[in-house]
Amino acid sequence: MADNIEVLASAPLLLRERRKSISLMLVRFIGVVLLAVATFYLFVGNFSSWTGSVKNEVCDLSVGKWIPKPEGPLYTNETCDYMASYTNCLKNGRPDSGFLHWKWQPNGCDLPPFDPLKFLNAMRNKSFALIGDSVFRNHARSLLCLLSVVAKPDEIYHDRTNSGIFYYSEYNFTIYDIWSPFLVSYKLEKNLPDLELYLDVLDSQWTKNYDKYDYMLMSGSHWFYRRAIIYENNKVIGCHYCPDLELNNIATDVPYRKALELTFKFITTSEHKPFVVLRTWSPNHFEDGEFSGSRICNKTEPFKEGEINGDPADLLMRSLEVEEFEKAAAIGEKNGLRIELLDTYHLSLLRPDGHPGAYRNYHPFDGGKKNVENDCIHWCVPGPIDTWSELLMKIVIP
Repeated sequence: MADNIEVLASAPLLLRERRKSISLMLVRFIGVVLLAVATFYLFVGNFSSWTGSVKNEVCDLSVGKWIPKPEGPLYTNETCDYMASYTNCLKNGRPDSGFLHWKWQPNGCDLPPFDPLKFLNAMRNKSFALIGDSVFRNHARSLLCLLSVVAKPDEIYHDRTNSGIFYYSEYNFTIYDIWSPFLVSYKLEKNLPDLELYLDVLDSQWTKNYDKYDYMLMSGSHWFYRRAIIYENNKVIGCHYCPDLELNNIATDVPYRKALELTFKFITTSEHKPFVVLRTWSPNHFEDGEFSGSRICNKTEPFKEGEINGDPADLLMRSLEVEEFEKAAAIGEKNGLRIELLDTYHLSLLRPDGHPGAYRNYHPFDGGKKNVENDCIHWCVPGPIDTWSELLMKIVIP
């Protein structure tokens, strides 16, 4: 009987103990769950923060926007003597100067102003070749003007193609400004009815001194749009823009792709390994003028994003440049050669205000003239083209 009483008496205690144990287990379980949830969110938060910081560190110089810049350029048409007359827009009477007061702001990083002293010190005892057409010469002269704030070079060579060699004795630094609009060989002579383009032979204008280049900046040009009879192995394989000739029609992008392929093959297999930069296509901004046969570019402000898509032909040329660059960069990395892309296409596309337009000529509207020639391909100096050197400096100088 006593045993039964003891059992009956302990039953409530046992039940309370069980409830207490269950409650304790439930509390522990909830604690573990809360800890796991807290750990998860802490991890996710840190991971998001980490990935966010990685994203913030990604710098694409070609993507961004033009923002107002109150201060003017480093130089003026009065302080620099190197600009070509057809790009000296202010001297030629351009009445507006707002095109000088914009700065390119890339997404994800800052683009410092061009620092001529830093550039010259980094290039001490080196050489830099700029290889291309008249737009490349446009860029070369812009670079010379930017550097003129610190030092002025001696022009130690000049030829009939307007190729030049500029030497900074204080820094033992040489700039080669090389005329080579196709990168491959061509003939354009008075006694020839058409331009002749040789896709399997590189232009000796730039290859003959290749071993001297520490840095090399190159691009194709609008010359590829010109009418041309095209050769390989000294045989005509077709023609571009020759409807009057019974020849195979070759699209514009075909010779340019082959020119880049041959150029990169030479560069990536050479024992000499300069720092190579491919600059992308330079857009034009021709618009129909008010007179028959005239085209103009008289904008005075940049386009906003989405206001212009670009010429499909220009976009095609830029896309193949990116493709050939990526192939060559991969090969170059294996061979210890650095190849970079200077993608100026889109940021330049947004600057219709940066061309000489009618002011490629000195005071073009004097005397009441109206129907004047417009240059919507080259760039005013100073002007947006100075930004190309800021981008170039960001790429080649850490």
